[in-house]
Amino acid sequence: MRRYVFFILMIALGIVIGIFYAQEINPVEIVDAPPNTLRADYQADYILMVAEIYALDRDPAQAARQIALLGSDPPADIVNRAIVFALEQGYAPNDLILLRDLSEIMRTWNPNLQLEPGGGN
Repeated sequence: MRRYVFFILMIALGIVIGIFYAQEINPVEIVDAPPNTLRADYQADYILMVAEIYALDRDPAQAARQIALLGSDPPADIVNRAIVFALEQGYAPNDLILLRDLSEIMRTWNPNLQLEPGGGN
């Protein structure tokens, strides 16, 4: 019985020391890193998410703004890099179609030709 009490006390002591260390000695620092510092795989996943959103709302201006967070290159170039990565990694065919559609709209989209809200021509 004494062994079990000693065992439980040591576990509790370890938990207390671990919590103290994590909160007082070496706490986690949360840093908001900009999206352009993401690794290539995360950037490709981000672009895929933008493509999925674009497939739903069909707003090329919003998609371009989201893509612009990944760098100063033209949005079409950023999307094309994501497509190359997706092909190399064997993304699902449906995902590749979404990326292709986003790439096509980013190649042809011109922000200077946007119509004013309300449909005025």
